[in-house]
Amino acid sequence: MSNPLSVAPLTAAAFAPYGEVIEVSGTPDKIINQGMCGRHHDLAQLDFASGHAGISLFDAKARQLPYLVDMVERHPYGSQAFIPITGTRFLVIVADDADGKPANLKAFLTGPGQSINLHRGVWHGVLAPLNAPGQYVVIDRIGTGNNLEEHWFKNPFLIETVPA
Repeated sequence: MSNPLSVAPLTAAAFAPYGEVIEVSGTPDKIINQGMCGRHHDLAQLDFASGHAGISLFDAKARQLPYLVDMVERHPYGSQAFIPITGTRFLVIVADDADGKPANLKAFLTGPGQSINLHRGVWHGVLAPLNAPGQYVVIDRIGTGNNLEEHWFKNPFLIETVPA
C-alpha cells in the first residue's frame, strides 16, 4: 500500500528549510568581463564537515508517473547541489528529520532555470528527471567516511500528477 504525495512548484520560500533554490532573479550583483557578464553571486551555502568540494557529472535516467518514492537518503558530512545541464525538469523530494527518521515528506517540481542545493543532513529523494533523461552538475563533498544514510519506507509514497 502506498501513501499519496502531492507535488508543488519549487519556490525559494517553500524549500528554505531544506536548502536553496539556485536561480537567477533580479539584476546581477556585479557586472564583470568589461560589462559583458552579470554575476549573480553566492546563491548557495556549501557546507562540508570534512573533505573538499567536488564537481561531478551525473547522467540520470528518466522517471515516469506514477512515481513511487520508496526510499530517501541524507548526507551527514556535506551539502549537495544539483544543476541541470539539459534543462530537464526534475522532482525534488525532501523530508523533515524526526529523531533520526524522515517525516512530513514534501515534493517539488523544478521549473526552467532552477537548480537546488540541499543542506547537509537533509533527507531527500534520489535524482529524478521527469519524462526525459537528464545530465546534472553535482557539487558535493568528496572525502572519507560514510556520507550516505538511507531510509526505506514500509509504505512508500506515490506521486500520480505534477503541476503543468
